[in-house]
Amino acid sequence: MPAVRIQESASRRLDEIYRYTREPSVEAQATYYFIGLFDAFERIDTHGVASRPVPAEFGVEGFFFRYGRHFVYRRRLANGDIGIVTILHERVHRISRLREDFSSAPEA
Repeated sequence: MPAVRIQESASRRLDEIYRYTREPSVEAQATYYFIGLFDAFERIDTHGVASRPVPAEFGVEGFFFRYGRHFVYRRRLANGDIGIVTILHERVHRISRLREDFSSAPEA
């Protein structure tokens, strides 16, 4: 079974999500959200989450799925592992962020 690798840009986005939701009034909700998000990562290879190809107009090759208010973008790495490239909020202008995050993520 391929491993799931969190790429640098995705790691930064996870930190941003955590910082945004770490207020005591929403801490339990944030924990629940993160557990579900990482569970979704683990179900990618078994098709437990419905992924679609990134639209051609975005200018990158990969797949994405929606989780809550975020879009998770991934690609298959050269060694067969799954690379989580980035995680973007639904309100973010995705085309420019995707090109930046995919270009900085290693292929393997």
